[in-house]
Amino acid sequence: MTIEAGSPAPDFRLATEDRGAFTREDLLGQTTVLVFYPFAFSPVCTDQFGVYQELLDEFEAQGARLYGVSCDANWSQKAFRESLGVTIPMLSDFEPKGEACRAFGVYHPGGFPQRALVIVDPDGVVRWSYQAANPAELPGANLIFDGLAAARPVA
Repeated sequence: MTIEAGSPAPDFRLATEDRGAFTREDLLGQTTVLVFYPFAFSPVCTDQFGVYQELLDEFEAQGARLYGVSCDANWSQKAFRESLGVTIPMLSDFEPKGEACRAFGVYHPGGFPQRALVIVDPDGVVRWSYQAANPAELPGANLIFDGLAAARPVA
């Protein structure tokens, strides 16, 4: 089950395209949308990131920064991102495989992340999460907008 809203984001380490580290500390100070996806170059993932890229300016206008997360190696993720022409950074949970995905409650027993969205606020608290019923389901951009609205503090 995906991590619940109100939970602090777990400690984790993901690899960036240049093999640097992306950790819980990198979430602080911004609203972050972690887009967990099963496989680079798969048809649904390709469609998903194409849609999100088209709306990236609108997500960013709401103060959100998107990151793709999969268990693919960072080399595959970079090639995937470049082949799509997207600017959304991709983060690798390749080694140890699926450790961050497990921490967020989105690891599929088949060895890949469930298709899921997790919104973390600038203080490192999960404010909203969604997990698709199956890996073939594409979470529309409307879900991210709904999650961002739900994650906003009540004035």
